[in-house]
Amino acid sequence: MAPGNLTTVTDRRLHALQLPTAASAGRLLDALASALDGSGPAILPLDPRLPRAQVTTLLEAFAPDAVETPEGTSRWRPGGAGVPAGTAVVIATSGSTGEPKGVQLAAGALLHSARASLDRIGARAGERWLCPLPVSHVAGLGVLVRSLVGGTTPVVAQRLEDGLAAAGCTHTSLVPAQLRRLLAAGADVAQFGTILLGGAAAPGGLLAAARAAGARVVTTYGMTETCGGCVYDGVPLAGVSVRTGAGGRIEITGPVLFSGYRLRPDLTGQAMAGGWLVTADIGVVEAGRLAVHGRADEMINTGGEKVAPGQVAAALELCPGVREAVVIGVPDPEWGERVTAVVVPGDPAQPPTLRALRAAVADRMPRYAAPRALVLVTEMPLLTSGKPDLAALRRLGEGVAPGPPHEADEANETDEAGEPGRPGLRGGSVPPGGPQDARHS
Repeated sequence: MAPGNLTTVTDRRLHALQLPTAASAGRLLDALASALDGSGPAILPLDPRLPRAQVTTLLEAFAPDAVETPEGTSRWRPGGAGVPAGTAVVIATSGSTGEPKGVQLAAGALLHSARASLDRIGARAGERWLCPLPVSHVAGLGVLVRSLVGGTTPVVAQRLEDGLAAAGCTHTSLVPAQLRRLLAAGADVAQFGTILLGGAAAPGGLLAAARAAGARVVTTYGMTETCGGCVYDGVPLAGVSVRTGAGGRIEITGPVLFSGYRLRPDLTGQAMAGGWLVTADIGVVEAGRLAVHGRADEMINTGGEKVAPGQVAAALELCPGVREAVVIGVPDPEWGERVTAVVVPGDPAQPPTLRALRAAVADRMPRYAAPRALVLVTEMPLLTSGKPDLAALRRLGEGVAPGPPHEADEANETDEAGEPGRPGLRGGSVPPGGPQDARHS
Protein backbone atom coordinates (compact mmCIF):
# COMPACT_ATOMS: atom_id res chain seq x y z
CA MET A 1 0.00 0.00 0.00
CA ALA A 2 1.39 3.42 -0.90
CA PRO A 3 2.27 5.65 2.05
CA GLY A 4 0.34 8.82 2.64
CA ASN A 5 -1.45 11.01 5.20
CA LEU A 6 1.66 12.31 6.89
CA THR A 7 0.90 13.16 10.49
CA THR A 8 2.11 16.62 11.44
CA VAL A 9 4.11 16.57 14.66
CA THR A 10 6.29 19.14 16.31
CA ASP A 11 9.08 16.89 17.56
CA ARG A 12 9.43 13.42 16.00
CA ARG A 13 11.64 10.79 17.54
CA LEU A 14 14.61 9.47 15.55
CA HIS A 15 15.49 5.76 15.60
CA ALA A 16 18.75 4.42 14.17
CA LEU A 17 18.44 1.12 12.30
CA GLN A 18 21.62 -0.93 12.05
CA LEU A 19 20.18 -3.91 10.22
CA PRO A 20 21.54 -6.10 7.41
CA THR A 21 19.88 -4.91 4.20
CA ALA A 22 18.93 -8.28 2.72
CA ALA A 23 18.20 -10.30 5.86
CA SER A 24 16.10 -7.51 7.42
CA ALA A 25 14.49 -6.16 4.24
CA GLY A 26 10.97 -6.65 5.55
CA ARG A 27 11.67 -4.81 8.79
CA LEU A 28 13.43 -1.96 6.94
CA LEU A 29 10.50 -1.59 4.55
CA ASP A 30 7.98 -1.52 7.42
CA ALA A 31 10.01 1.06 9.33
CA LEU A 32 10.32 3.22 6.22
CA ALA A 33 6.57 3.02 5.51
CA SER A 34 5.79 4.06 9.09
CA ALA A 35 8.29 6.92 8.88
CA LEU A 36 6.71 8.13 5.64
CA ASP A 37 3.08 8.02 6.83
CA GLY A 38 3.90 9.47 10.25
CA SER A 39 2.76 6.48 12.29
CA GLY A 40 6.30 5.68 13.43
CA PRO A 41 9.54 7.49 14.25
CA ALA A 42 11.89 8.95 11.68
CA ILE A 43 14.66 6.52 10.80
CA LEU A 44 18.44 6.75 10.50
CA PRO A 45 19.60 3.68 8.51
CA LEU A 46 23.21 2.76 9.25
CA ASP A 47 25.46 0.32 7.41
CA PRO A 48 25.85 -2.73 9.68
CA ARG A 49 29.32 -3.33 8.20
CA LEU A 50 30.72 -0.14 9.72
CA PRO A 51 33.38 -0.48 12.44
CA ARG A 52 32.03 -0.01 15.96
CA ALA A 53 34.01 3.21 16.46
CA GLN A 54 32.53 4.76 13.32
CA VAL A 55 29.01 3.79 14.35
CA THR A 56 29.57 5.42 17.73
CA THR A 57 30.78 8.60 16.02
CA LEU A 58 27.63 8.75 13.89
CA LEU A 59 25.33 8.05 16.82
CA GLU A 60 26.93 10.78 18.89
CA ALA A 61 26.74 13.23 16.00
CA PHE A 62 23.06 12.57 15.19
CA ALA A 63 21.74 11.66 18.66
CA PRO A 64 18.93 9.21 17.89
CA ASP A 65 16.47 8.33 20.61
CA ALA A 66 17.07 4.59 20.14
CA VAL A 67 19.13 2.09 18.14
CA GLU A 68 17.69 -1.07 16.62
CA THR A 69 19.93 -4.02 15.71
CA PRO A 70 19.12 -7.68 14.97
CA GLU A 71 19.54 -8.30 18.71
CA GLY A 72 16.85 -5.80 19.69
CA THR A 73 16.25 -2.12 20.43
CA SER A 74 18.17 -0.12 23.02
CA ARG A 75 17.82 3.47 24.15
CA TRP A 76 20.58 5.85 23.09
CA ARG A 77 19.57 9.44 23.85
CA PRO A 78 16.05 9.19 25.26
CA GLY A 79 14.42 12.59 25.48
CA GLY A 80 17.01 14.17 23.19
CA ALA A 81 16.33 16.56 20.36
CA GLY A 82 13.81 15.21 17.89
CA VAL A 83 13.78 15.87 14.17
CA PRO A 84 11.76 18.65 12.52
CA ALA A 85 8.13 17.97 11.70
CA GLY A 86 7.75 16.09 8.45
CA THR A 87 11.21 14.54 8.51
CA ALA A 88 11.01 10.85 7.70
CA VAL A 89 14.63 9.80 7.13
CA VAL A 90 18.09 10.98 8.10
CA ILE A 91 20.92 9.76 5.88
CA ALA A 92 24.50 9.90 7.14
CA THR A 93 26.95 11.31 4.64
CA SER A 94 30.43 12.75 4.89
CA GLY A 95 30.37 14.58 1.55
CA SER A 96 33.80 15.72 0.42
CA THR A 97 35.00 16.88 3.84
CA GLY A 98 34.90 13.64 5.82
CA GLU A 99 32.83 15.40 8.51
CA PRO A 100 29.67 13.39 9.25
CA LYS A 101 26.47 15.16 8.25
CA GLY A 102 22.93 13.93 8.80
CA VAL A 103 20.84 14.84 5.77
CA GLN A 104 17.19 15.25 6.84
CA LEU A 105 14.72 14.17 4.16
CA ALA A 106 11.04 15.00 4.55
CA ALA A 107 8.37 12.46 3.64
CA GLY A 108 7.00 14.87 1.04
CA ALA A 109 10.39 15.20 -0.64
CA LEU A 110 10.98 11.45 -0.78
CA LEU A 111 7.49 10.75 -2.12
CA HIS A 112 7.75 13.47 -4.77
CA SER A 113 11.10 12.09 -5.88
CA ALA A 114 9.73 8.54 -6.13
CA ARG A 115 6.60 9.54 -8.05
CA ALA A 116 8.53 11.76 -10.46
CA SER A 117 11.05 8.97 -11.05
CA LEU A 118 8.38 6.35 -11.73
CA ASP A 119 6.58 8.72 -14.07
CA ARG A 120 9.75 9.61 -15.99
CA ILE A 121 10.72 6.01 -16.70
CA GLY A 122 7.14 4.95 -17.42
CA ALA A 123 6.96 2.37 -14.64
CA ARG A 124 3.58 0.67 -14.23
CA ALA A 125 1.85 -0.31 -11.01
CA GLY A 126 2.98 -3.68 -9.73
CA GLU A 127 6.39 -3.70 -11.45
CA ARG A 128 9.05 -4.84 -9.00
CA TRP A 129 12.46 -3.36 -8.28
CA LEU A 130 15.76 -5.07 -7.58
CA CYS A 131 17.73 -3.30 -4.85
CA PRO A 132 21.41 -4.38 -4.78
CA LEU A 133 22.43 -1.20 -2.91
CA PRO A 134 22.72 -0.50 0.83
CA VAL A 135 19.68 1.39 2.14
CA SER A 136 22.01 3.44 4.32
CA HIS A 137 22.73 5.31 1.07
CA VAL A 138 20.10 7.37 -0.67
CA ALA A 139 20.17 5.30 -3.87
CA GLY A 140 19.19 2.13 -2.04
CA LEU A 141 16.63 3.98 0.06
CA GLY A 142 15.13 5.41 -3.13
CA VAL A 143 14.45 1.92 -4.49
CA LEU A 144 12.46 1.12 -1.35
CA VAL A 145 10.44 4.34 -1.56
CA ARG A 146 9.62 3.72 -5.24
CA SER A 147 8.50 0.22 -4.34
CA LEU A 148 6.17 1.51 -1.63
CA VAL A 149 4.71 4.13 -3.95
CA GLY A 150 4.29 1.52 -6.70
CA GLY A 151 2.59 -0.90 -4.34
CA THR A 152 5.23 -3.62 -4.68
CA THR A 153 7.77 -5.44 -2.55
CA PRO A 154 11.36 -5.02 -3.78
CA VAL A 155 13.88 -7.81 -4.09
CA VAL A 156 16.69 -6.72 -1.76
CA ALA A 157 19.97 -8.49 -2.43
CA GLN A 158 23.21 -8.43 -0.47
CA ARG A 159 25.05 -9.36 -3.67
CA LEU A 160 24.04 -8.22 -7.13
CA GLU A 161 24.52 -11.73 -8.49
CA ASP A 162 21.95 -13.06 -5.99
CA GLY A 163 19.44 -10.46 -7.11
CA LEU A 164 19.79 -11.41 -10.77
CA ALA A 165 18.69 -14.93 -9.93
CA ALA A 166 15.39 -13.59 -8.56
CA ALA A 167 12.76 -13.55 -11.27
CA GLY A 168 10.22 -10.83 -11.88
CA CYS A 169 12.18 -7.59 -11.37
CA THR A 170 11.48 -4.98 -14.03
CA HIS A 171 13.67 -2.14 -12.77
CA THR A 172 16.89 -1.70 -10.83
CA SER A 173 19.31 0.97 -9.69
CA LEU A 174 23.05 0.46 -10.10
CA VAL A 175 26.37 2.26 -9.93
CA PRO A 176 28.79 2.09 -12.89
CA ALA A 177 31.03 -0.50 -11.21
CA GLN A 178 28.08 -2.88 -10.87
CA LEU A 179 26.96 -2.44 -14.47
CA ARG A 180 30.52 -2.99 -15.68
CA ARG A 181 30.71 -6.19 -13.65
CA LEU A 182 27.45 -7.47 -15.13
CA LEU A 183 28.62 -6.85 -18.67
CA ALA A 184 31.97 -8.54 -18.00
CA ALA A 185 30.12 -11.60 -16.68
CA GLY A 186 27.88 -11.75 -19.74
CA ALA A 187 24.73 -11.16 -17.68
CA ASP A 188 21.44 -10.49 -19.46
CA VAL A 189 21.13 -6.76 -18.77
CA ALA A 190 18.24 -6.56 -21.24
CA GLN A 191 16.02 -8.35 -18.70
CA PHE A 192 15.38 -5.01 -16.98
CA GLY A 193 12.94 -2.50 -18.36
CA THR A 194 15.06 0.25 -16.78
CA ILE A 195 18.49 0.48 -15.21
CA LEU A 196 18.93 3.73 -13.30
CA LEU A 197 22.67 4.43 -13.30
CA GLY A 198 24.10 6.92 -10.82
CA GLY A 199 26.44 7.41 -7.89
CA ALA A 200 29.37 8.29 -10.15
CA ALA A 201 30.02 9.57 -13.66
CA ALA A 202 28.90 7.07 -16.31
CA PRO A 203 31.64 6.55 -18.92
CA GLY A 204 30.49 6.79 -22.52
CA GLY A 205 32.08 3.46 -23.38
CA LEU A 206 30.20 1.71 -20.59
CA LEU A 207 26.89 3.18 -21.68
CA ALA A 208 27.52 2.19 -25.29
CA ALA A 209 28.38 -1.37 -24.29
CA ALA A 210 25.30 -1.69 -22.08
CA ARG A 211 22.97 -0.33 -24.73
CA ALA A 212 24.53 -2.58 -27.34
CA ALA A 213 23.69 -5.49 -25.03
CA GLY A 214 20.04 -4.40 -25.05
CA ALA A 215 19.91 -2.51 -21.77
CA ARG A 216 17.77 0.56 -21.30
CA VAL A 217 20.08 2.72 -19.17
CA VAL A 218 18.94 6.03 -17.71
CA THR A 219 21.77 8.10 -16.23
CA THR A 220 20.92 9.99 -13.07
CA TYR A 221 22.46 12.99 -11.34
CA GLY A 222 21.74 14.06 -7.81
CA MET A 223 22.90 13.70 -4.24
CA THR A 224 21.60 12.80 -0.82
CA GLU A 225 20.37 16.38 -0.38
CA THR A 226 18.07 15.96 -3.42
CA CYS A 227 16.68 12.54 -2.40
CA GLY A 228 19.12 11.00 -4.88
CA GLY A 229 18.86 11.36 -8.64
CA CYS A 230 16.79 14.40 -9.64
CA VAL A 231 18.12 14.81 -13.20
CA TYR A 232 17.60 11.91 -15.63
CA ASP A 233 19.62 11.83 -18.84
CA GLY A 234 20.38 15.52 -18.31
CA VAL A 235 16.74 16.58 -17.87
CA PRO A 236 15.39 17.55 -14.40
CA LEU A 237 12.50 15.56 -12.97
CA ALA A 238 9.08 17.20 -12.69
CA GLY A 239 9.16 20.14 -10.30
CA VAL A 240 12.96 20.32 -10.19
CA SER A 241 14.91 23.29 -11.57
CA VAL A 242 18.63 23.36 -12.30
CA ARG A 243 20.91 26.30 -13.11
CA THR A 244 24.57 27.24 -12.86
CA GLY A 245 25.84 30.03 -10.68
CA ALA A 246 29.19 31.61 -9.88
CA GLY A 247 32.10 29.66 -11.33
CA GLY A 248 29.77 27.25 -13.08
CA ARG A 249 28.54 25.69 -9.82
CA ILE A 250 25.38 23.64 -10.30
CA GLU A 251 22.41 24.85 -8.23
CA ILE A 252 19.18 22.91 -7.66
CA THR A 253 15.75 23.77 -6.27
CA GLY A 254 12.41 22.03 -6.05
CA PRO A 255 10.28 19.77 -3.83
CA VAL A 256 13.00 17.09 -3.58
CA LEU A 257 15.38 19.24 -1.51
CA PHE A 258 16.45 18.21 1.97
CA SER A 259 15.19 20.10 5.01
CA GLY A 260 18.59 20.67 6.62
CA TYR A 261 21.50 18.92 8.28
CA ARG A 262 20.75 17.22 11.57
CA LEU A 263 21.68 19.56 14.48
CA ARG A 264 23.87 21.67 12.14
CA PRO A 265 22.02 24.82 11.04
CA ASP A 266 25.41 26.37 10.24
CA LEU A 267 26.11 23.78 7.55
CA THR A 268 22.58 24.10 6.22
CA GLY A 269 23.06 27.84 5.79
CA GLN A 270 26.32 27.30 3.92
CA ALA A 271 24.69 24.85 1.49
CA MET A 272 21.63 26.96 0.63
CA ALA A 273 21.28 30.33 -1.13
CA GLY A 274 17.83 31.83 -1.62
CA GLY A 275 16.08 28.45 -1.70
CA TRP A 276 18.65 26.89 -4.03
CA LEU A 277 21.06 24.12 -3.06
CA VAL A 278 24.55 25.16 -4.15
CA THR A 279 26.32 21.94 -5.04
CA ALA A 280 30.04 21.24 -5.22
CA ASP A 281 29.70 20.29 -8.89
CA ILE A 282 30.62 22.21 -12.03
CA GLY A 283 28.55 22.02 -15.18
CA VAL A 284 26.57 23.80 -17.88
CA VAL A 285 22.89 23.94 -18.79
CA GLU A 286 22.20 24.16 -22.51
CA ALA A 287 18.73 23.93 -24.06
CA GLY A 288 17.36 22.71 -20.74
CA ARG A 289 19.84 19.85 -20.47
CA LEU A 290 22.48 19.61 -17.74
CA ALA A 291 26.02 18.44 -18.46
CA VAL A 292 28.14 17.76 -15.37
CA HIS A 293 31.88 18.38 -15.76
CA GLY A 294 33.03 17.36 -12.28
CA ARG A 295 33.36 18.61 -8.73
CA ALA A 296 34.69 22.06 -7.96
CA ASP A 297 36.85 20.65 -5.17
CA GLU A 298 38.33 18.05 -7.52
CA MET A 299 39.36 20.43 -10.30
CA ILE A 300 43.08 20.06 -10.99
CA ASN A 301 45.23 23.18 -11.16
CA THR A 302 48.29 22.28 -13.20
CA GLY A 303 50.68 25.02 -14.25
CA GLY A 304 47.94 27.62 -13.77
CA GLU A 305 45.48 25.76 -16.01
CA LYS A 306 42.24 24.21 -14.70
CA VAL A 307 41.53 20.62 -15.70
CA ALA A 308 38.20 18.82 -15.14
CA PRO A 309 39.20 15.25 -14.16
CA GLY A 310 35.88 13.77 -15.29
CA GLN A 311 36.39 15.02 -18.84
CA VAL A 312 39.89 13.58 -18.98
CA ALA A 313 38.65 10.25 -17.62
CA ALA A 314 35.94 10.17 -20.28
CA ALA A 315 38.58 10.72 -22.99
CA LEU A 316 40.77 7.99 -21.53
CA GLU A 317 37.94 5.47 -21.54
CA LEU A 318 37.66 5.89 -25.30
CA CYS A 319 41.24 4.68 -25.68
CA PRO A 320 41.99 1.09 -26.74
CA GLY A 321 43.05 -1.07 -23.83
CA VAL A 322 41.32 1.02 -21.15
CA ARG A 323 38.49 -0.68 -19.28
CA GLU A 324 38.04 1.97 -16.57
CA ALA A 325 39.73 5.26 -15.69
CA VAL A 326 39.73 7.82 -12.90
CA VAL A 327 41.79 11.01 -12.99
CA ILE A 328 43.17 12.77 -9.92
CA GLY A 329 45.48 15.65 -9.10
CA VAL A 330 48.68 14.83 -7.21
CA PRO A 331 50.90 17.52 -5.61
CA ASP A 332 53.80 18.45 -7.89
CA PRO A 333 56.65 20.85 -6.96
CA GLU A 334 56.82 22.29 -10.48
CA TRP A 335 53.22 22.30 -11.73
CA GLY A 336 51.29 22.60 -8.46
CA GLU A 337 49.38 19.47 -9.33
CA ARG A 338 50.08 16.85 -11.94
CA VAL A 339 47.28 15.16 -13.83
CA THR A 340 47.44 11.48 -12.89
CA ALA A 341 45.46 8.71 -14.56
CA VAL A 342 44.46 5.59 -12.64
CA VAL A 343 43.53 2.93 -15.17
CA VAL A 344 42.15 -0.59 -15.11
CA PRO A 345 43.48 -2.12 -18.34
CA GLY A 346 41.32 -4.30 -20.52
CA ASP A 347 44.18 -6.80 -20.75
CA PRO A 348 46.60 -6.69 -17.79
CA ALA A 349 49.23 -8.43 -19.92
CA GLN A 350 49.16 -5.55 -22.42
CA PRO A 351 48.32 -2.38 -20.52
CA PRO A 352 48.25 0.97 -22.32
CA THR A 353 51.32 3.19 -22.10
CA LEU A 354 51.45 6.70 -20.71
CA ARG A 355 52.64 7.94 -24.10
CA ALA A 356 49.63 6.45 -25.88
CA LEU A 357 47.18 7.83 -23.33
CA ARG A 358 48.71 11.30 -23.46
CA ALA A 359 48.45 11.34 -27.23
CA ALA A 360 44.84 10.19 -27.16
CA VAL A 361 43.79 12.85 -24.64
CA ALA A 362 45.71 15.56 -26.49
CA ASP A 363 43.68 14.73 -29.62
CA ARG A 364 40.48 15.69 -27.77
CA MET A 365 41.54 18.24 -25.14
CA PRO A 366 44.22 20.87 -24.54
CA ARG A 367 47.66 19.30 -24.14
CA TYR A 368 47.98 20.45 -20.53
CA ALA A 369 45.04 18.17 -19.67
CA ALA A 370 46.92 15.06 -20.78
CA PRO A 371 48.02 12.87 -17.83
CA ARG A 372 51.64 13.16 -16.74
CA ALA A 373 51.59 10.02 -14.58
CA LEU A 374 49.89 6.66 -14.86
CA VAL A 375 48.91 4.11 -12.22
CA LEU A 376 47.61 0.73 -13.38
CA VAL A 377 45.37 -1.27 -11.03
CA THR A 378 43.54 -4.58 -11.34
CA GLU A 379 40.37 -3.14 -9.80
CA MET A 380 39.34 0.43 -9.04
CA PRO A 381 39.15 1.09 -5.28
CA LEU A 382 35.60 2.04 -4.32
CA LEU A 383 33.75 3.39 -1.32
CA THR A 384 30.70 1.57 0.01
CA SER A 385 28.60 4.06 -2.01
CA GLY A 386 30.16 2.70 -5.21
CA LYS A 387 32.06 5.90 -5.89
CA PRO A 388 35.83 5.84 -6.50
CA ASP A 389 37.85 6.06 -3.29
CA LEU A 390 39.75 9.23 -4.13
CA ALA A 391 41.83 9.17 -0.94
CA ALA A 392 43.12 5.69 -1.79
CA LEU A 393 43.75 6.72 -5.38
CA ARG A 394 45.74 9.78 -4.32
CA ARG A 395 47.90 7.63 -2.07
CA LEU A 396 48.67 5.45 -5.09
CA GLY A 397 49.32 8.49 -7.26
CA GLU A 398 51.74 10.02 -4.79
CA GLY A 399 53.96 6.96 -5.13
CA VAL A 400 54.38 7.28 -8.91
CA ALA A 401 57.01 9.47 -10.55
CA PRO A 402 55.74 11.93 -13.18
CA GLY A 403 56.27 11.32 -16.87
CA PRO A 404 57.44 13.98 -19.31
CA PRO A 405 56.59 17.68 -18.96
CA HIS A 406 53.66 19.01 -20.98
CA GLU A 407 55.77 20.17 -23.88
CA ALA A 408 57.89 17.03 -24.24
CA ASP A 409 56.09 13.85 -25.20
CA GLU A 410 58.84 11.89 -26.83
CA ALA A 411 61.51 11.26 -24.22
CA ASN A 412 62.14 10.08 -20.69
CA GLU A 413 58.91 8.11 -20.16
CA THR A 414 60.08 5.76 -17.43
CA ASP A 415 58.06 3.68 -15.03
CA GLU A 416 58.99 2.64 -11.50
CA ALA A 417 60.92 -0.35 -12.84
CA GLY A 418 62.83 1.79 -15.32
CA GLU A 419 61.19 0.39 -18.45
CA PRO A 420 60.53 3.16 -20.97
CA GLY A 421 56.90 3.83 -21.74
CA ARG A 422 55.47 0.94 -19.74
CA PRO A 423 54.25 1.70 -16.21
CA GLY A 424 54.11 -1.22 -13.81
CA LEU A 425 50.82 -2.94 -12.98
CA ARG A 426 50.00 -2.11 -9.39
CA GLY A 427 47.35 -4.75 -8.83
CA GLY A 428 48.93 -5.76 -5.55
CA SER A 429 48.54 -2.24 -4.17
CA VAL A 430 44.75 -2.30 -4.33
CA PRO A 431 42.87 -5.53 -3.67
CA PRO A 432 39.86 -6.32 -5.86
CA GLY A 433 36.90 -4.22 -4.69
CA GLY A 434 39.13 -1.57 -3.11
CA PRO A 435 40.15 -0.75 0.44
CA GLN A 436 36.59 -1.07 1.80
CA ASP A 437 35.62 -3.94 -0.53
CA ALA A 438 32.90 -1.76 -1.98
CA ARG A 439 30.05 -2.80 -3.65
CA HIS A 440 25.97 2.23 -4.51
CA SER A 441 20.74 6.59 -8.26
